[in-house]
Amino acid sequence: QVQLVESGGGLVQAGDSLRLSCAASGRALSGYAVGWFRQAPGKEREFVAAISWSVLSTDYADPVKGRFSISKNNAKNTVYLQMNSLKPEDTAVYYCAARGGSTWYRGEYAYRYWGQGTQVTVSS
Repeated sequence: QVQLVESGGGLVQAGDSLRLSCAASGRALSGYAVGWFRQAPGKEREFVAAISWSVLSTDYADPVKGRFSISKNNAKNTVYLQMNSLKPEDTAVYYCAARGGSTWYRGEYAYRYWGQGTQVTVSS
C-alpha cells in the first residue's frame, strides 16, 4: 500500500507561484509513476502532469506546459509540482496519484493510489 499526502495549496494572486508536495509513505516510489490531477468546481478531474520515477520521463497537459514543472526527491520519497504564472483558471483541488510501473498515463483510471487533495485558489 502507498499512502499519499498532498500539501502546499493556498490562496494566491494571478501571476504568483506555488509548489505542491506529494509525500508518499508505505512504500518507496521507485518503480512507480506519479501523476498530478486537478478538479475545478463543476468540472471533471483532469490530468495535469506526470513523472516516471525510474525512467525520469515527464508529461504535461497543454494548459500548464511551460508554467508547471514536476520533479521528485528520492530521499524524501516526494513528488513536487512547481506552479508558476498561476491563472484564475488554475483554481482547483489538486490530487496526486501513483501507479506501479514506469509508465505514466493521462487517464485517472490507471492510478491506484490517491491523496486527499489540496486546494489551490488563484484570484484575479
